[in-house]
Amino acid sequence: MKIIIAGAGEVGFHLSKLLSFESHEIILIDQDKDRLVYADSKLDIKTLERDATSILGLKEANVQNSDLFIAVTSSEATNITACVISKKLGAKKTIARISNSEFLDNKDEVNFVEMGIDELISTEELATNEIKLLLKKATFNETHEFEGGKLTMVAMILSSRAPFVGQSVKDAAANLSGINFMPIALKRKNSEETIIPRGDTIFLAGDQTYFITLEKGVDELNRLAAKKSKPIKNVMILGGSKIGEKTARELCGKNLKIKIIEYHKSRAIELAEELPDALVIYGDGRDVELLEDENVSDMDAVLAVTGRSETNIMSCLVAKSKGVDRTIALVQNVDYFNLSKNIGVDTLINKKLLAANSIFRYIRKGEVLEMTILNSINVEILEFKAHKNSKITKRKIKDLKFPRNAIIGGVIRDETGVIALGDFQIREDDKVVVCCFPKTISKVERFFN
Repeated sequence: MKIIIAGAGEVGFHLSKLLSFESHEIILIDQDKDRLVYADSKLDIKTLERDATSILGLKEANVQNSDLFIAVTSSEATNITACVISKKLGAKKTIARISNSEFLDNKDEVNFVEMGIDELISTEELATNEIKLLLKKATFNETHEFEGGKLTMVAMILSSRAPFVGQSVKDAAANLSGINFMPIALKRKNSEETIIPRGDTIFLAGDQTYFITLEKGVDELNRLAAKKSKPIKNVMILGGSKIGEKTARELCGKNLKIKIIEYHKSRAIELAEELPDALVIYGDGRDVELLEDENVSDMDAVLAVTGRSETNIMSCLVAKSKGVDRTIALVQNVDYFNLSKNIGVDTLINKKLLAANSIFRYIRKGEVLEMTILNSINVEILEFKAHKNSKITKRKIKDLKFPRNAIIGGVIRDETGVIALGDFQIREDDKVVVCCFPKTISKVERFFN
């Protein structure tokens, strides 16, 4: 595909990096020469120093022949304008990054598609939704819902007390009364290798293990993994960023007790006025004495969403040392993922990866309905829709010769989630959740074309 990305900031650079691995033709546009020089030195892409809203500049990038135009600059107005112009000039599909949630809330009424914008993506909205989902399933360190929770991906570190530790996948399944979840990926403790589990794969204590589960399988997984599900009632948010404000607003609406600590006095005052149901404290979230004064040990969860990754990680570690069960940190650098999990932060959120998840499904072949790239493991999880003539519908799963570096985790049929085993046959209109290595995706796509 020919893809033009406007904006060479964190999100634009990360998207360019991921998409360049897929052998797409990428042109990165920005007015900042230093950013472009850096991108050009690191990536196999073309760069163009132009204003993203310049008609001449867009024509120079050959936007009229582009398959996808993605505008992810720091300016919402620039992104919207650039997409509208690009669509008029001939771009087949456009995606705009926005920060104002009103656009998303009223997109049907405004009809952005008619204006020339096919999709609106808010990294702040994506991060807020991720935090809410993580608090909803608080015993897991990663989670992602498909079709509103009809199937859910959850991840946890296996305790030595889990009854299936030391057993193979096949033996563990045989000892269960019903199959309400399936392991789809795991990474051993102190190892960088990602494993797609097979019947003879042994579960070990310390494994970071990913499952596809039905709703009724969530409690079962908690029990089997020796995890106690504790309801979230008291939440401390460190940082009054857009993500912090939006998360606080939505959690207050769920009758949770919210306490926000904000470093800048003017912003703290603004938040106190905007969020009357939350308690806003002016102070530094890294200050151990302040956290103790604000009873951090009584919190069920601490969310660190300031603009600095290091601050967020350190604040979560302090909270963890005070006995907080659930810590979530917003980080900008993907390299922090392995380090932070090793030293105790429960979950990391990265806006760049969340944006990539939302955008990547427009690039995949076949009808990809949903996609998630996991934070610290080298696999992708995709939701495909099966069509009448799709190869995936021709035989039972065990007879498909499905790639060994991929696994079918579950199927959604007639709005109901199903854990699909070998004797299951996929039908037209089924929604199929697949976990696979990036290099295997092209082989998987051929089963759904």
